[in-house]
Amino acid sequence: MAQETLSGWVRKLQAREISSRELTQLYLDRIERLDPQLNSFITVTAEQALAQADAADARLAKGEKTPLLGVPVAQKDIFCTEGVRTSCGSRMLDPFVSPYNATVVERMNAAGAVMLGKTNMDEFAMGSSNETSFYGPVRNPWDTERVPGGSSGGSAAAVGARLVPGATGTDTGGSIRQPAAFCGITGLKPTYGRVSRYGMIAFASSLDQGGPMAATAEDCGRMLNAMAGFDERDSTSVERPEEDFTAGLEQDLKGLHIGLPTEFFGEAGLDERVRGVIDAAIEVLKGRGAEVREVGLPNSHLSVPAYYVVAPAECSSNLARFDGVRYGYRCENPEDLMDLYTRSRGEGFGDEVKRRIMVGTYVLSAGYYDAYYLKAQKVRRIIADDFRRAFEDVDVLLAPTTPELPFALGAKADPVSMYLSDIYTIAANLAGLPAMSLPAGEIDGLPVGLQLIGNYFDEARLLGVAHQYQQETDWHARVPAAFA
Repeated sequence: MAQETLSGWVRKLQAREISSRELTQLYLDRIERLDPQLNSFITVTAEQALAQADAADARLAKGEKTPLLGVPVAQKDIFCTEGVRTSCGSRMLDPFVSPYNATVVERMNAAGAVMLGKTNMDEFAMGSSNETSFYGPVRNPWDTERVPGGSSGGSAAAVGARLVPGATGTDTGGSIRQPAAFCGITGLKPTYGRVSRYGMIAFASSLDQGGPMAATAEDCGRMLNAMAGFDERDSTSVERPEEDFTAGLEQDLKGLHIGLPTEFFGEAGLDERVRGVIDAAIEVLKGRGAEVREVGLPNSHLSVPAYYVVAPAECSSNLARFDGVRYGYRCENPEDLMDLYTRSRGEGFGDEVKRRIMVGTYVLSAGYYDAYYLKAQKVRRIIADDFRRAFEDVDVLLAPTTPELPFALGAKADPVSMYLSDIYTIAANLAGLPAMSLPAGEIDGLPVGLQLIGNYFDEARLLGVAHQYQQETDWHARVPAAFA
């Protein structure tokens, strides 16, 4: 039963074929039995979940219909949740219990979702493997000796193992799409500003964006219906007409123009076997009526260096608030204020977070701001212009999500090699574009992700293309044998 999709559960709940309490208990039992193999959850909120399920059953009995009424979900532990620990995967926030809900949590609660708990993540969303968490690494459900990707690896692993039908993630440089690819699920990074960042603990404010992670494009559309919307509490939130992201799923692909960025298929460390899976996916889409042509993104090779100036700079600024004074971790018996700051931050942050704070502080310092940060922002504009020109000729861009298969735990001790894991995903964040990953095949029993990138606020089209692909294939329906 746990292999049912989120959308399938919505239909069964509305038909009264199962109660929300029964469904919630089913998933709580799976988490208790199976999550020790994965470490995908930091906190499980069983008592709260059952209370929410009972409330959802009462609403269902009255004939109410909302996007997620009665469906269990999980929240990435970067979203503030009232009365529940919100740790961001860090010792710094391990004792922090949020006094309020993030807008995403508020909206999903209003849509009737049942929160099973908070998922594990790279510390402060900094990482591509979910190995930097204070609570230990998350493991990939397809091979528990491999990483699930990051930073939303806990959400991806939980959905991939069907411990929950849907979960939230955040994407700063690929942190929804890369783990979705590694765990064989569908994940969507919306247009920057589409989903409120209020109550989402900031890493890099001009790049962070929350989004859905689930088995299928239809599931992600349903979740986005609940998550998206203008929020006056978020100065970067964009006011747009209300939209049903599942309305166009059945539209065929005849006349759709898909662009293949030549730079993403060139010499960027792309595994030839991954290239073969992507080529096969292209043929499926062509069979559904899509037209394919090559396009150029000539400055995409600058994405990684530009990102690793902009993101650390913003993280350095955002994480200055964690000082051991107001909330979070505080060192024992500080001698004076400087000792309090130094030891609280030194003991509370992990190595990767410290590394990025130091880089960010350096590029923002006097004498280096123009040489690094300002130049990176100019490069960011050039990258966005490349996308703008590409979308004058095509409707959607298609590329691999990652250049390689999920790698072994501990295999990438060198930070630079880890950063290159996001070589195909970062550009969309720098430009603020919507992008998603969906399962497209397997190699040696490990999933491969196909990435789709759309024009601004074109999530519905992306979801439609993905849904049409998933009508022709069953990669999204496959579950790791150990969790079937």
